[in-house]
Amino acid sequence: MADDDQADVRAAIAGDRGAFERLLRRHYDRIHGLAWQMTGSRTDADDIAQDVCCVLAEKLADFRGDAKFSTWLCSIVFNACRASRRRRRTFSAFTDRLAVMAGLMRSPDGRDLYDEVWIRSAISRLKPDLRDTAILVADQQLTHAEAAEILGIAEATVSWRMHEVRRLLGARTETTD
Repeated sequence: MADDDQADVRAAIAGDRGAFERLLRRHYDRIHGLAWQMTGSRTDADDIAQDVCCVLAEKLADFRGDAKFSTWLCSIVFNACRASRRRRRTFSAFTDRLAVMAGLMRSPDGRDLYDEVWIRSAISRLKPDLRDTAILVADQQLTHAEAAEILGIAEATVSWRMHEVRRLLGARTETTD
């Protein structure tokens, strides 16, 4: 598949719409799946996948071939999810402040914010750096080196984070048994 990606990337950059379509068809499930895993919401994943597909045409010329196309694409999706989270947090904080000012809700006590962040799924209970690493390595089946490149950290840090994920999830299952 990597050879097909390389040929299709070159052709798509040169303006071959069929090659671009083949890339999207080949990788759409990964784009959407990673977005869904990162956001926990099918609706958000749909939106992010659509956005990624739209900007991919522009960003394709930036692909240098230093990594596999699929790894590079995962980094675009990952960054789109991060941007979406930032926008959502900013908007949510704004609407919460507005509601408090308007007297429609009481001010959060701190625990509410903590609960909102950590209660989405078993993996989302992990710290964000561990969760993001686990999603890339375990769900997207990227190598530690590929995940390190996307996260902008050392490969050894990815290995340590995955060790922590296994330790924390193992401790959690022991306490529930």
